[in-house]
Amino acid sequence: MNRNKAIILVLLTGIIWSTGGFMVKLISWPPLVISGIRSGIAMFVILLFNKPENIKFSKNTILGAFFYAVMVIFFVIANKLTSAGNVILIQYAAPFYVAVFSFIFLKERPTNMDWITIIILLVGLSMFFFEDLLFDQLLGNIFGIISGFGFAGTILFMRKQKDGRPIDSILLGNLMTFVFCSPFYVGGITNEPIAWVGILYLGVFQLGLSYCLYSIAIKYISALDASIYPVIEPLSSPLFAFFILGEKMTNNAIIGGAIILLIVTVRGFIQNKNLKVQSSKA
Repeated sequence: MNRNKAIILVLLTGIIWSTGGFMVKLISWPPLVISGIRSGIAMFVILLFNKPENIKFSKNTILGAFFYAVMVIFFVIANKLTSAGNVILIQYAAPFYVAVFSFIFLKERPTNMDWITIIILLVGLSMFFFEDLLFDQLLGNIFGIISGFGFAGTILFMRKQKDGRPIDSILLGNLMTFVFCSPFYVGGITNEPIAWVGILYLGVFQLGLSYCLYSIAIKYISALDASIYPVIEPLSSPLFAFFILGEKMTNNAIIGGAIILLIVTVRGFIQNKNLKVQSSKA
């Protein structure tokens, strides 16, 4: 595995993640029931993928698991209380949090280009989801902010384990989520076929498989890379709808999406160029 292959894995992860908001809204179960059952299924997928070597988890593993549980629980709740556009835009403030704390925790100093990228990403996302944004759903927006903090914390502590097993944080985080949500299962689970198909998809693919890929990739890229490249997530669903179903996008969405793709591409090109210069000097 090298950096470029790791970036491809993160991009693939973002595409898989992009199906989460739609599927969550499709399932009529209460949000904490969806969160818990989804994580329970994902936990078994991860166990099949990579069992832990022992049950003695480090401090970084436990903290990563805590932030992961916060992220997935509040993401589902926020999706039920406000628009998907609100949740995505608020959650993808995570690169800003990662940039602020990555030097403190990881000694990975953000460059000027990183800060420029973060600002332009937020502008592009605002334009992309402009028609979908709602400003009067305070509680849903607050939960979206909390989910964004959880996303940032998950990235930082998974990256902290780059020489170990970051997948263990995801495994333990899914267990925490499943147990925390368990009091809400009675009466909250129905026998609707569409709900079970949706929850199985979310657990196996959208959460289980995606984080197996992500846990591999994060060993080979910086924490900031791990928070910026998944921005393909909020672009994927509308783009699929446009190319496959012919659903039209607004001019704001087209401009915002183009801005996001352009700045991420430019940043990646500059990074690769700098890495080549550094390697030639070495």
